[in-house]
Amino acid sequence: MSIQGNHPTITLLISCPDQPGIVATISSFIFEHHGNIVESDQHSTNHHEGTFFMRISFSEEGFALTRSALLTAFQPIAERFQMQWSVHYSRQRKRVAIFVSKLDHCLTDLLWRWKSGELRMDIECIISNHPALESQAALFGLPYHHFPMHKETRAADQSRVLDFLAGKVDFLILARYMQILEPFFVNAYPNQIINIHHSFLPAFVGANPYERAFDRGVKLIGATAHYVTANLDEGPIIAQNVIHCNHRDSVEDLIRKGRDVERLVLAEAIRVHTEDRVLTFGNKTIVF
Repeated sequence: MSIQGNHPTITLLISCPDQPGIVATISSFIFEHHGNIVESDQHSTNHHEGTFFMRISFSEEGFALTRSALLTAFQPIAERFQMQWSVHYSRQRKRVAIFVSKLDHCLTDLLWRWKSGELRMDIECIISNHPALESQAALFGLPYHHFPMHKETRAADQSRVLDFLAGKVDFLILARYMQILEPFFVNAYPNQIINIHHSFLPAFVGANPYERAFDRGVKLIGATAHYVTANLDEGPIIAQNVIHCNHRDSVEDLIRKGRDVERLVLAEAIRVHTEDRVLTFGNKTIVF
């Protein structure tokens, strides 16, 4: 976990070409500056000239370096091993905007988990292309902003949303937001927009996956949470799950069963994202 009880931690996320000495060097750096390691995970790809991934967390209490000093002191190590790296402090909760349309099952579940303390993030606002769920936001005392979307002016409409969010949030959640985001919008939040798609990707990309699953007679349906890219429903997958179905299930049964899976998968993806457990690698993720 990124939080050990109530004790704040510092987490390093690292990827670099695989070679000897990486773990020893990082561990020695933390030790030399009086850091106590509380969790460490690593993974290496198996192919020739593989890539090394690491997530290492250590207690902030007693650590000798401030954030700026840590960034400066660690840079020579990063350069030596050709690292892509980032630093995350557990006491600094991520700020999020939740995007919804008319369906409320994912939104309601997220708000309950957030209110109960299960999801450690600060919800700055809820944004929708419809006014239908404003009462849900009001129950939790959250700002709700209605931004209508029109096919003919979608780029301009989304540009207004982007301007509104500037500087307010760290990542976005699409909780069954039934709009395709323009590339400029996606590029403003690289690997920081989490979408829930109501199928087990790569099966049934796009609209009406439950209807198409019914037509195909599948025996499993699922849900997929992924980072959004410019290619529809093809971004790096963070979490997935499935549920059984059979010949007796109607489309409505598939939808009912699927919504349970959607809630669980989206919540899990948000949890690992907010705990800084995800590294992207091409169009894949490493989830520690």
